[in-house]
Amino acid sequence: MINAVYQLVKPGMIDVTYKEFALEGDKAVVRPLRLSICKADSRYYGGKRSHEAIRRKLPMALIHECVAEVVYDPSGAFSPGARVVPVPNAPTHSDDVVAENYLESSRFASSSADGFLQDYILIEPTRLVPMPEDIDLNVAAFTELVSVAMHAVARFEKFSHARRDDLGVWGDGNLGYITALMLKYVFPYASLRVFGAVEEKLSYFTFAAGAYHVDADIGGMRVDHAFECVGGSDSAAAVNQIIGLIKPEGTVALLGVSETDVPLNTRLILEKGLRVFGSSRSGKADFVSAVELMRQYPEIPRYLVNLVGDVVEVRSIRDIHRAFELESKRSFGKTVLVWNK
Repeated sequence: MINAVYQLVKPGMIDVTYKEFALEGDKAVVRPLRLSICKADSRYYGGKRSHEAIRRKLPMALIHECVAEVVYDPSGAFSPGARVVPVPNAPTHSDDVVAENYLESSRFASSSADGFLQDYILIEPTRLVPMPEDIDLNVAAFTELVSVAMHAVARFEKFSHARRDDLGVWGDGNLGYITALMLKYVFPYASLRVFGAVEEKLSYFTFAAGAYHVDADIGGMRVDHAFECVGGSDSAAAVNQIIGLIKPEGTVALLGVSETDVPLNTRLILEKGLRVFGSSRSGKADFVSAVELMRQYPEIPRYLVNLVGDVVEVRSIRDIHRAFELESKRSFGKTVLVWNK
């Protein structure tokens, strides 16, 4: 078979390369149904990564958020036409201590390997997670981001103390929305508060006990634990506000990505005895947990529909460019590609 791979060759320029593969060996073949653009993909496309990172990684097919259908599975685990989510992380070995998404040897789609912007994806069958047919395809497209939030929640359960009455999420973007939603259902008895900078986006957090502008008078509020989902240039302000409001011996989860160093109030971290941990990407177990939670609580996918922004039908490279251009103007929600190549 001939596979068309749509690679970013330099910022703003996508070219197609053709690769031949045979239906033999142990790899499954899946075809994308929907793809979702991540902020990391958008930064590569827009040339907003460092010159060195762009030089080192391109040419490369973008996108690591995808729902697909099975074309061929030599293992017999999946029938042709089965709906699945491909896990973008590909570990080369297992470790008793370090999770697969933190192993330095692991390869990650659209970062250290070609992403899912292809006519067909060759993948180990063990890296496929079944997706229920009743979940909206546009929502299923960004299951990977839901799994990232689930990974952070799992690490939080491992690292934090048992008093979880008041939880805070800083960040009113996509990651903040999904992380808050996962916390709502994993810890249903906790009081969940969200802190952000845009009133319009905060209005979407109807499931939370409260949503507050970071510049409001929130000095009297306290949280047992906090999740930072801001990233970028505002990370420092968010993390230091968390350090000021969190109760002693609380846990701070850092999820937001920043391209520059972030100064922290270490004096208060020490005085309060805080636990601060980072969380990045996810592994297959987190995908399984994410899909199971969406299956168990059908209202979760209904909330996630709020994140579906532009839906672009892709029949040509021109349509791919249009999708990335729309994403570059989006401050909330996800741009979804309907793969009709």
